[in-house]
Amino acid sequence: MAHRSIGQDCLGFSRPDRKPSSLDDIAKLIDWQPITELLAPLYAAPKGEAAWPPLTMFRAMLLAVWYGLSDVKLAEALDDRASFRRFCGFSAHEQTPERTAFVRFRRELASRSLDQALFEAVTDQLKAQAIRIKTGTIVDATIIASQTEGDDEARWVKHKGREAVHGFKAYVGADATTALVERIAITPANINDGRAGPDAVPDNPGEVFADSAYRGNHFRDAVRSKGGTLRVAVTAMWGRDEKETLARLKVWNDAVHQTRGRIEKIFGTWKRSYGLRRMRWRGLAKAAVQIHLTAIAYNLKRTLNILAASA
Repeated sequence: MAHRSIGQDCLGFSRPDRKPSSLDDIAKLIDWQPITELLAPLYAAPKGEAAWPPLTMFRAMLLAVWYGLSDVKLAEALDDRASFRRFCGFSAHEQTPERTAFVRFRRELASRSLDQALFEAVTDQLKAQAIRIKTGTIVDATIIASQTEGDDEARWVKHKGREAVHGFKAYVGADATTALVERIAITPANINDGRAGPDAVPDNPGEVFADSAYRGNHFRDAVRSKGGTLRVAVTAMWGRDEKETLARLKVWNDAVHQTRGRIEKIFGTWKRSYGLRRMRWRGLAKAAVQIHLTAIAYNLKRTLNILAASA
């Protein structure tokens, strides 16, 4: 199936006085050709109709994350906002996708499980720009409520002192210095952290900082097998002198928590700014799409800020 040709009327955005946008900077941040190649098998329109270019649709998905837009609002914004049009490759006056095009595109991403490959392709480029020396990794998980309690692929989980949540869990491994997300694993919410955590540890992670939920041998062995050293919060230490032992315990845990705590800012951004408090769609595959898109959007903005600060 052929793709539509868009962006032909490029002069529509050539005014020297047009308002600059951070989206223009993000568009220049990476080489999009590998992303285009990954998306090449996708067709975002029914058989017989010309499909919207997959890269255009992928960038539109990122806009939906950054600005908290539903499919309906995304379609309206693309039709109205010049910066959105430029970012997606549309000229000033041509037609833009309707809501159903985004539904079909997302369904294709989920059915082909391309979301993880896209996350890895974008993140590899961003890491090359932002991470100079790898010193450590922070690992933790966050629970995201399901779109409905009728989602039979989600599960209930309850932590002490908190209300039970029906949903999924995103395990994240992020660079300890830059807070760029490097690895993600998605499971139903009732999976034990120590069992699923290894899937969020990148290769050659350096020192891996995690809370006490990850202190089991299974997670420790996985970290070691990838060339890392585990730095996990502990609840007790051996020592002859109680006061001295408690002091050592505090120093150890304070150092772990100070580094590990940086991942909470990642989860906070995802949930407060990018609407990831609850899944938008049912099922584990679509939950994975939403989480990976959120992580890609976060990493792009985070890298832009890192490079701006170091300029």
